[in-house]
Amino acid sequence: MNTAALSVEGALNRAPKEFPEPDGHGGARLRELDKCLNVVRKAFPGVETEVRMCMLACQMLEGAWRERAQTALPTPDEAAPCTCTFCSRLPAPPPRQLQDYDWRRSDGRPLTVKTWPYRQELDSVLTGGWVWTRKMNDSDVDFGLRFRYEDDILVFHEYKRAVTAIDVAEVTQVVKEGLAERFSTNGVRALVSGLYAAYKRSVDEHWLTRHTAGTVTLPQSSPFDKPTYALLQLLDCLFWHTAPDGELWQEENLASLVLCRVLNDMVDVRADAVTGEIDNFWLSSMSSHEKTLYAVCAIALVKYGCMPESHGLMWNTWLMGTTMVWMGLTGRHALWYDGITNGLPPIEDCPLCGIQPNACVGLVSGGVTLRTGPRPTVESLGARATLLSARCSTEYPKAWQLLHTELAAFEGLHGEWHGDVNSTWEILRRTYLAAVTASLEGGAGARAVQIDSGAVGADLFHILHRPPTWKEDTALLAYMFGCAHPHFPWNSQGYAPAKVGGDWLDG
Repeated sequence: MNTAALSVEGALNRAPKEFPEPDGHGGARLRELDKCLNVVRKAFPGVETEVRMCMLACQMLEGAWRERAQTALPTPDEAAPCTCTFCSRLPAPPPRQLQDYDWRRSDGRPLTVKTWPYRQELDSVLTGGWVWTRKMNDSDVDFGLRFRYEDDILVFHEYKRAVTAIDVAEVTQVVKEGLAERFSTNGVRALVSGLYAAYKRSVDEHWLTRHTAGTVTLPQSSPFDKPTYALLQLLDCLFWHTAPDGELWQEENLASLVLCRVLNDMVDVRADAVTGEIDNFWLSSMSSHEKTLYAVCAIALVKYGCMPESHGLMWNTWLMGTTMVWMGLTGRHALWYDGITNGLPPIEDCPLCGIQPNACVGLVSGGVTLRTGPRPTVESLGARATLLSARCSTEYPKAWQLLHTELAAFEGLHGEWHGDVNSTWEILRRTYLAAVTASLEGGAGARAVQIDSGAVGADLFHILHRPPTWKEDTALLAYMFGCAHPHFPWNSQGYAPAKVGGDWLDG
């Protein structure tokens, strides 16, 4: 494979666009938010930057919603397909109907209560991702970056379905007691993030209610540009995955946050046509080539996270890996469902396989230069990877050569794998290998794979939190879900949100 370079422009190379002033309802919401933020600012000095960012983001949301409601935003014309090396590999989207996205609805499948080793938790896969990432990042040096009650703040505001399944008064009391007894600056950041999440939901619901009532018509497109989107998504996840103060505003940290949101949004964008939310409609106004560049960055960052030298440099170097695995095991995302096509592309000279590891520093400001070339592999697998390969040879002989090749490529990046063979095999056979099999059989079994990925996640997600194999298992699964041929998340990049309609607000 020839070596090539690919340039990606920084997301904030230009100033975000200006939006109209909020209407009367929006102005009232902003004034109420300002009162709440003033209370936080006075009671907890030191978070002025976070408070300013929260207000800025909410002002941008108000203006964007108003522009969307007042302007007949045109549906982008079908541009001539890009013929670059990467865009030419994007498959055509399969047809979808509204009912295909019932898993994305707030009033869809009920949340279940899982019993964790030390506490009960609502839907372990849904709410456990933040705990998982922090436990892994803090395992060597415990920064104590967030207490349990601070996660409750975020869950309470972010997931509407949770309100019907928890004791609100009890959670509120736990939060108050936690702030009083175990105060931390990151607890305040969780409060600010909770205020933002609650505000965003109130704005979404206000405009979608008006759309449903017929007083406004909301197009399935967005006035966002890339800088606007990047700023909003930074705030949306900056305090969910809190880094130490010294790293919080470093670009490697910010680039990782943006890419995790981009990856999530790209995979989920067609479902957001159903929910009516504004965030991800920005993708409908982007060219496939621009989306492709971000997807290539995500693959490069997953590969970077598999390398042992990446860990220990920054606190959140596990974030992309845990995000990828979380997406693969939730059943809420289209990682398998929309990512499975009829047949497998050839692995020879695959440019996606040749993407070199990259931390993507510069994605937010100066830009990133990605490179492609031959990927490193090992001639013989380590002992535990050999056991995975042997099980595949017996149970999935048609997919065995592919899995063996990808395991060799993973160990070429990561070194010998020392993970848990039994749990990892159970996950792989019901996710990656099931998806490969569905592709080989025409793609008809895609929905079953998507549903079962959530089931195996609910069963085994907590096992991924257990040392000593947790980091090994996470690294391998992140590679298989995000980098391994045939690159299932890649297949979701070309989808536009305007193919289905509806206005369900997700929780």
